[in-house]
Amino acid sequence: MPKSIAANPSGEDSKAPLINQRTVTITLFVVAAVSCLFLYHTANPFEFLPRSSAYDVIAPSMKAQKSSNDSSLEKILKRASMGDNTVIITTLNQAWAEPNSIFDIFLESFRTGNGTGKLLDHLVVVVLDSKALDHCLSTHPHCYALNTSGLDFSGKEAYFMTSSYLEMMWIRIRLLSDVLAMGYNFVFTDADIVWLQNPFQHFDPDADFQIACDRFSGNSFNLRNEPNGGFNYVKSNNRTIEFYKFWYNSRKMFPGLHDQDVLNEIKFDPYIQKIQVKIRFLDTKYIAGFCQVSQDFNAVCTMHANCCFGLEAKIIDLRLALEDWRNFMELPPDQKSLPRSWTVPKKCRETPFHPPDESPNSSLPAAPKISVQEGNNQ
Repeated sequence: MPKSIAANPSGEDSKAPLINQRTVTITLFVVAAVSCLFLYHTANPFEFLPRSSAYDVIAPSMKAQKSSNDSSLEKILKRASMGDNTVIITTLNQAWAEPNSIFDIFLESFRTGNGTGKLLDHLVVVVLDSKALDHCLSTHPHCYALNTSGLDFSGKEAYFMTSSYLEMMWIRIRLLSDVLAMGYNFVFTDADIVWLQNPFQHFDPDADFQIACDRFSGNSFNLRNEPNGGFNYVKSNNRTIEFYKFWYNSRKMFPGLHDQDVLNEIKFDPYIQKIQVKIRFLDTKYIAGFCQVSQDFNAVCTMHANCCFGLEAKIIDLRLALEDWRNFMELPPDQKSLPRSWTVPKKCRETPFHPPDESPNSSLPAAPKISVQEGNNQ
């Protein structure tokens, strides 16, 4: 007859309650530890991820091409970089790459600008579709085809705040994160910007991240400036690498917003202070746009077709801006110091914000307004 536990209290079976208690205790400890790690990871999701894997966690479907041939991103960056590992980067899709469209005006501005032609040697064009790649290769030496894993950016324009536009903006932030992680500083420039003079002399050597403004308050340290992600100068260091990771990941906290609006949301976040990234806002006297037009032709370096909607309007007004610049450069030296006005924005001012309706319940923000720069032209 089998012996019961009660009949043999000193047997092996008597240890079962003690083992169960230890198991429960260890289990509770493990659960508590994992919970703490989870909460810590939620507060800063990149803190303990290896740098090489952090991006793959948030964007496994959008990875830059990796290859050993001359088309790999790192090789192109190396060929195009300046002595201090700085490159100029723009992105391009088919709509902006059509002959006599945005991209051709963009390249023409470098050749027309004052001391900007040599900067073309350091320009890397990241193309998002095959037709844009064909046009880039026929006009420029440094073209990189980004593998967008099934996303289609060919065909029609990615109109402001449509789903295609939002995809393109976040791909841009993801790409620039990779560039920083590779050790390259960069000036990112939208292709709907004309380069008139070399802007590098106006960058703060002590800043990590410098960004253009739709409207500039007069103080480059003021976080309440209205940034525009279409033009920025960023140094590669641990602070900016973490900053771009945080910026990219924050898109999930603000669904439906583009990179610029998410930046406005996170620029006051305590994590920005924790990583100690030095942010500066670029004066529209030098880095201007149609939102706030610089009146100082001698100082202005770039002009952005911001506060402008629709491809046709951008093309017309960017050509007018280049013509204004040519007319200024042909003036005798004694007349270049006289007050002078741009003829732009013109078509952009007349063209309303009218995106294609992607859904019956779609809700889009109001169009930003155009203004003339005030108070910081002296």
